[in-house]
Amino acid sequence: MCWHISNATIHLTDTPNQPWETSMCLLQWSVLDSHYTAVQFVSAASAFEKVDFQKLQNGSDIRGVAVAGVEGEPVSLTERVAEAIAAAFAAWLCDRKKSDGSRPLRVSIGHDSRISAQTLQDAVSRGLAGAGFDVIQYGLASTPAMFNSTLTEDEDVFCPVDGSIMITASHLPYNRNGLKFFTNAGGLGKADIKDILERAAIIYDNFSNDALKESELAVSAAVRKADYMNIYTANLVEAVRRAAGNIEKPLEGFHIVVDAGNGAGGFFMGKVLEPLGAVTSGSQFLEPDGLFPNHIPNPEDKAAMRALTQAVLENKADLGIIFDTDVDRSAAVDSSGREFNRNRLIALMSAIVLEEHPGTTIVTDSVTSDGLTAFIENKLGGKHHRFKRGYKNVIDEAIRLNFVGEESHLAIETSGHGALKENHWLDDGAYLMVKVLNKLASARVSGSGCGSKVLTDMVDGLEEAEVAVELRLKIDQNHADLKGGSFRDYGEAVLKHLENMITSDSKLNRAPVNYEGVRVSGHGGWFLLRLSLHDPVLPLNIEAPSLEEAVKLGLAVLAAVKEFAALDTSALDKFVQGL
Repeated sequence: MCWHISNATIHLTDTPNQPWETSMCLLQWSVLDSHYTAVQFVSAASAFEKVDFQKLQNGSDIRGVAVAGVEGEPVSLTERVAEAIAAAFAAWLCDRKKSDGSRPLRVSIGHDSRISAQTLQDAVSRGLAGAGFDVIQYGLASTPAMFNSTLTEDEDVFCPVDGSIMITASHLPYNRNGLKFFTNAGGLGKADIKDILERAAIIYDNFSNDALKESELAVSAAVRKADYMNIYTANLVEAVRRAAGNIEKPLEGFHIVVDAGNGAGGFFMGKVLEPLGAVTSGSQFLEPDGLFPNHIPNPEDKAAMRALTQAVLENKADLGIIFDTDVDRSAAVDSSGREFNRNRLIALMSAIVLEEHPGTTIVTDSVTSDGLTAFIENKLGGKHHRFKRGYKNVIDEAIRLNFVGEESHLAIETSGHGALKENHWLDDGAYLMVKVLNKLASARVSGSGCGSKVLTDMVDGLEEAEVAVELRLKIDQNHADLKGGSFRDYGEAVLKHLENMITSDSKLNRAPVNYEGVRVSGHGGWFLLRLSLHDPVLPLNIEAPSLEEAVKLGLAVLAAVKEFAALDTSALDKFVQGL
């Protein structure tokens, strides 16, 4: 059954007398050519609390508060909201995929370790089952695995699925959760999420208690369970073996520790590294725990990286690997404790990819360093295409470049989201680390090196700033200086004024090619002031060879923006004052 929704009307197409016909709400049918069309709701009254569904959109994801108890953060992603969103995804999918008649459309569901995961999985399952879909529950899974389930051909695990949903909120606090959606074409974009949320609002407003009971009954017949992670991890193992010349245990003798941060990434130790022969003693925080008691599962978090570094050094390991909660991001630490994250991880992956594809374009987000550009272009012989923040923006730009004839094989953000053309442009933290393992294994087989020094040598020559900071300048949306306008318009005005001011300073130079905010070089470093993708904030990134030079860049920004009364510059004030 497919729900086709426009305004307050639902159009439904299916053969009559199916068990799901009354699953969503009380409907009055009009019949045309044995198909149900132009179905109008008898009662639009909802017994549930009103919800602004559009506030749940976070770029190409859905995010909300799923657990009560944190002051000032009311629950917004309730069971009923999740159920409505799942039903809306079913409607969206029906508009794009048609069943061949042999079976209903099917969607896989996975989740990370969050404490609200099971509750939301049940709600999402009801929404899909109530729409007549087959539901395949994978349980604890990674985001990349969920996308892969749309590509795998294996009926033993009910693959390929027609669509996939991952329940996750990445590295956000324990009380948050969210949804990511996939088809075999990749992750859904911002416009798709907006469409789904608009549909969900209509479905939610027309929920009835009877209909919800019907969806609960539909679940028992529609839900199947499968262990897809075994399929996904077997493919990762095979990739490393293949790169090493089909050696069964190419990592034998390597000591590699994993820090999963109590997220979903603990599988990497037992199902990837150990079958490849690696020693994994000293690995930590592998057990899923949605309260994240040890550190935030986030490769950008300093405490998380310190924990991994300590584990590597204490266990005298060759390499350390860390994942975020849902394993679409990763980072590493070499045997000396040197971190491979942010610019350094991009440099490493660029070196690996450019060995395989000389001259290719590396697409990154906007906050990458000038030193990285010089490394990619002068040392590696590639091209650096610095684009916008947002992993989906970066990936889509790489796809676009290939479409217009500019070869690109890597799209990667400083956050640790990295996607390769060879891997269907999926940002997969585990696959990124597989590329690193491939290099370790193949270098030893060829006799060109051993241990993580192979990796360290690959980023030799990367110039790194002594000072690198990000400051957040918040816009007060209630300030009179906005004059009733939006924070986005106000932020754009700040950027335009800064841009005009910079032209009068001979010591500062605007970047000749820039896709986001205002990027300026000077005083041996650079700064970028941009408008946040979602929040009333202007993030300011500054990198410089010394604190003195970084302060000079900060003062240049402060002088330009001080007249904007609604802009909170306190973080920048403290920085330039050395506080």
